[in-house]
Amino acid sequence: MRSLLTATALAGLILSTPVYAQDQQEPAADATEAAANYDATTVLATVNGTEITLGHLILLRSRLPQQFQQIPADVLFPNLLNQMIDQTLLADTESTSQDDDPLDIRLLLENERRGSLANLAVQGIISEPLDEAAVQAAYDEQFADFEPEPEYRAAHILVDSEDKAKELLAQINDGADFAEVAKENSTDGSAAQGGELGWFGLGRMVPEFEEAVVAMKPGDVAGPVQTQFGWHLIKLEETRDSTAPTLEEVRPQIEDQIRQQQVQDAIAELRDGAEIDTPDTGVPPSALDDEGLVSGQ
Repeated sequence: MRSLLTATALAGLILSTPVYAQDQQEPAADATEAAANYDATTVLATVNGTEITLGHLILLRSRLPQQFQQIPADVLFPNLLNQMIDQTLLADTESTSQDDDPLDIRLLLENERRGSLANLAVQGIISEPLDEAAVQAAYDEQFADFEPEPEYRAAHILVDSEDKAKELLAQINDGADFAEVAKENSTDGSAAQGGELGWFGLGRMVPEFEEAVVAMKPGDVAGPVQTQFGWHLIKLEETRDSTAPTLEEVRPQIEDQIRQQQVQDAIAELRDGAEIDTPDTGVPPSALDDEGLVSGQ
């Protein structure tokens, strides 16, 4: 089956396309001002009767990878135009009429049109401003059953042996500062912060670590505790009950959920009002693998 030219490959061709002599001429000073009268239908070139318009070039540029879209327009413009001229010449060697296009090309273009128009419809649905009352109602519903859970802020010291952990624990019990001991001895990334792990809830730590923390009181130091990572000394800093996030904290997610539901509702309404026939053709799912059905025709 034919493969479409990827945007990256296309960009490479564009940048390697020579700018022909006639394209390198500097426009007259007043020509630039006169050119202000243009639109997407303005014809930039005609190739064997096929018109190439400014709209064609704008859309071609929009499909380029972001790094190529940063290229100045005065560099891209002649290259894009020449690339499209070359594409037209090459395309005409395969077909000069859509009716005569190979089957796979016709099907690909139909899919592209269908997908682009469907995306346009979706954008129309989700572009409408959301009713604030609907956003608040969705937030209230999502967190109506929220139940606070305990959260813990702890620090730890991680070493590779129980004996080393016991040695450090003795230093702490004798008055050494936990954070300083962590900075000097802990083998994980939290050492630079004095072993601080921040706030975490149940299920966030490995079972042995969590079990020790749950049994502690703020200010306690426990250990050595062995986990899959090594031997820990743990200091529980403080505890609290979790709280539901505020509306503003989760607004983007709430709004996305509402818009997704709007799209699904719109599709459901369209389906209800449409005549959809899916006959039993007996086509097996494995037919998807048979690309030979659409190639070479």
